[in-house]
Amino acid sequence: MKIAVPKETRAGEHRVALAPESCKKLIQAGYQVAVEAGAGEAAFYPDAAYREAGATVEQDPAALLGSADVVLKVNAPATAPPRNEAAWMRPGAIFVASLMPMRNLDAIRALAERKVTAFSTDSIPRTTRAQAMDTLSSMANIAGYKGVLLAAAELPKYFPMFMTAAGTVFPARVFVVGAAVAGLQAIATAKRLGANVFATDVRPEVKEQIESLGAKYVGIELKESASAGGGYARELSAEDKTRQKEMLADQCAIADVVITTALIGGVFAPRLLDAAVVRRMRPGSVVVDLGADGGGNCELSRPGETVVTENGVLILAPLNLATTMPAHASLLFGRNLTSFVLAFTKEKAFRLDLSDDLQKGSLITHEGAVTNDRIRDALMAATAGSERRS
Repeated sequence: MKIAVPKETRAGEHRVALAPESCKKLIQAGYQVAVEAGAGEAAFYPDAAYREAGATVEQDPAALLGSADVVLKVNAPATAPPRNEAAWMRPGAIFVASLMPMRNLDAIRALAERKVTAFSTDSIPRTTRAQAMDTLSSMANIAGYKGVLLAAAELPKYFPMFMTAAGTVFPARVFVVGAAVAGLQAIATAKRLGANVFATDVRPEVKEQIESLGAKYVGIELKESASAGGGYARELSAEDKTRQKEMLADQCAIADVVITTALIGGVFAPRLLDAAVVRRMRPGSVVVDLGADGGGNCELSRPGETVVTENGVLILAPLNLATTMPAHASLLFGRNLTSFVLAFTKEKAFRLDLSDDLQKGSLITHEGAVTNDRIRDALMAATAGSERRS
């Protein structure tokens, strides 16, 4: 069975779906692995490293995808000439990537029309069995780490306390909003840099995790649970939103750095900091909006840009932070994909088992249909809206 790894084409993307070590594991399991020439160069994995691992390197991406039984990618496939990856895949092929289906409806439609069986790793149920396949967590870990480094580089103060001949400099106060994977890594990184760290989350069960990393938990008592299960959060009630907003405003007003990491369902960013909250912050303070990929947690964020407000607050809204550490990001992403493939490998081939919870939960398209109800509804709504506009 042939696994193909094409080059990523998303603007600014430096990751590759498999590092050479993962290619070697899949080859040992009985697969033939072929990589598009230059696919790993931006992640510092040259073609020679793939050949050494036993993979073949192919020049023609259309031929590569057209001959593959399984296609592994980081992002959704390109769907427009001159590189229509969805059209190059053969019907019945298996496609595995972090599709982010609600953000890439055109790609989902193209995969369904091509009758490709597509799995989205960001939709894999968050169970103990699936931990080794969880690309969301692997990439969020990098985002939390890198987000704090960006804040430290921009803050006009030290992060740690310093006792010098000129006197003592007190540590920066860092406030982390959201304590899922990105938030917990942000807490740990800020603590390692010596900051005084405070954190909050709408899920009170994470209080112990926050405190285990040396941060202080701040929060409100919710009238309704905000846990959606599987480590995800759901939106708060109107009453709880109001109370949480007041708490966030008070904490942001005394923080040197605010790191926001909140995502609903791991995809969309709730609006947590409005302009009034930012106006209360001190000049020189920094906001790093790690929810930018999902639209942003801060009203004044501009995804992919840096903004300086009238009161001197610096707002960073970086996109796709994982790609800024492509060597380790690709290594971890590839391990996640390899775990998924090997979990369903029997007799040297990937076996479909749509009754399995992991396959069923992550399946997006199969035999020409969109299998996920929410995504199918979104596609129908998008099609209806397009018809009305025309």
